[in-house]
Amino acid sequence: MLEEVRITRLGVIDDAVLEFSAGFNVVTGETGAGKTMVVTGLGLLFGGRADPARVRPGADRAAVEGRLRVDPDGTVARQVNEAGGDLDDQGSTLLLGRSVSAEGRSRATAGGRSVPVSLLTYLSEDLVAVHGQSDQQQLLRPGRQRESLDRFGGPALADLLAAYQRAYRRHQQVQAELTELVTQARERAREAEDLRRGLDEVERAEPAEGEDIELLATEERLANADALHSAATAAHEALLGDASSGTYDAADAVSLLGVARSALEAAAQYDPQLAALGTRVSEAAYLLSDVATELASYAQSTEADPARLAAVQERRAELARLVRAYGSGALPGPAPGRAAADQQRAAGDPDAGAADAGLAAEAAAGADPAALPGGDLAAVLRWAKAAAARVGDLDNDDEKIAALTAQAAELADAVADCAGQLTAARTQTAGRFAEEVTAELAALAMPHARLTVAVTPAAEFGPHGADEVEIRLTAHPGSPALPLSKGASGGELSRVMLAIEVVFAGADPVPTFVFDEVDAGVGGKAAVEIGRRLARLARLAQVIVVTHLPQVAAFADTHLVVEKSDTGAVVSSGITRLDDAGRVRELSRMLAGLEDSEYGRAHAGELLAAAAAERAGHADQR
Repeated sequence: MLEEVRITRLGVIDDAVLEFSAGFNVVTGETGAGKTMVVTGLGLLFGGRADPARVRPGADRAAVEGRLRVDPDGTVARQVNEAGGDLDDQGSTLLLGRSVSAEGRSRATAGGRSVPVSLLTYLSEDLVAVHGQSDQQQLLRPGRQRESLDRFGGPALADLLAAYQRAYRRHQQVQAELTELVTQARERAREAEDLRRGLDEVERAEPAEGEDIELLATEERLANADALHSAATAAHEALLGDASSGTYDAADAVSLLGVARSALEAAAQYDPQLAALGTRVSEAAYLLSDVATELASYAQSTEADPARLAAVQERRAELARLVRAYGSGALPGPAPGRAAADQQRAAGDPDAGAADAGLAAEAAAGADPAALPGGDLAAVLRWAKAAAARVGDLDNDDEKIAALTAQAAELADAVADCAGQLTAARTQTAGRFAEEVTAELAALAMPHARLTVAVTPAAEFGPHGADEVEIRLTAHPGSPALPLSKGASGGELSRVMLAIEVVFAGADPVPTFVFDEVDAGVGGKAAVEIGRRLARLARLAQVIVVTHLPQVAAFADTHLVVEKSDTGAVVSSGITRLDDAGRVRELSRMLAGLEDSEYGRAHAGELLAAAAAERAGHADQR
């Protein structure tokens, strides 16, 4: 709901504040006082075209600021927050702003943050519907007409629309999956071929989990066989030397321990502590003797084996190639190796350079896996498992395509059936709606006008059905039925929109309606009917009307008057909210042209009393 609007330096308005309330708000004033600028200002505030010619002469820019009450959990609040703006007063008050310079530059703000003007236009779709000489007339858009007609149809039509949309979305999902399978059959076949090539390579190598670790240890041992043999031999001789070899002048460790043991055993009988130490020396002698024996066996078994070493290194190099190609564990697209790089380059793939870099790293590293990037053998085995599953999935494409084709055909039938039911319901609703609006138009001084709603087949099924919905108007007998934007003049269009909004009676979710020139060319009883219908609409939404008819103004809940100063400009105090006495004076002026006319005051009082009685009667009915 629009609570307050401030307009500065726009047309004849220098500085004016309009405070609106819920219900029916009316703006009146003498010709040229600036009533039209109020509607122009609202148009600017909600994303309308910025015309620099509207800037007040002598001013550098015109500005419009608005304060609105919005749903803190609604679409408008979410869009403002996403744009970086904030809502005030517990997140329910939105501040909007729009300015236009004399040079034509425009600036918009929402929630205290500068935003594109397009955001104001987008927000306006959920905030206000302007009917009159404005380019912001929401119901002139076919999409809005369809939405409003669907809401007018009530729960029954809403259920049909929901059933259609469920079937439509499911059909779209299945059709997209089917299209992907069919259109990408060649790519999927190439992917399967690449995966099979990789699987063949892995299967030929027959890698075992942990084999790379074992091979590394074996290579280390074989590559250093001489050093290992020498170390074991030297250690053996130090522990249990061969006296016949004459290698050592000193006794070996086992012999020395034997001497120590003999010395201790000779005196062990005199002291238990010494006997215990002798026992420990005996144990050490036995342990060193065992170690020396094992060292001799190890030295005999450790011999250089160049053939075995070459075989181990070749196996490690083979596994290293697998790790380079598949060690990431992710399923590759193109084939690995040089063929992959060639395919990527031919396709213009920027990753081809990365593939070349990988091959260069492989060449530079040679057979040393420690110098190669990425992965391990366990990742290769995981890749092989995933690749086998993926190949199985790709090999089932024909079966999937057949199943999805059948499913898509079944869903297409369901979509067509739901669309047919939706079209029938819309056609029935359109007829009922057209009759009610036509009856309203007759009461609004358009007795020969006839409104119709054309429900025609769309080019294809869409998210909202298979229908194009367009509201058309036959303004006079014999004239063709034309779209609303072409079938009526400005004043007639406002009355048509009023009739439509009254019949929709809340079907359009916009919380604020603005009518300009809704009473153009009418008077008397028709003017009373216009006021009555505006009041009826105001029971469901906020209504703001610029009018020159007292019969319309009398029905208002809030009456604002635009007063012209002596210089022809509207100053900051130029817009006044009238009390009861002020309303009588203003209606008298509108009736008789004289505020102090006794006849005019009496007539104004009668109008206000009649309107108040009618509003009270409607309140009792509710």
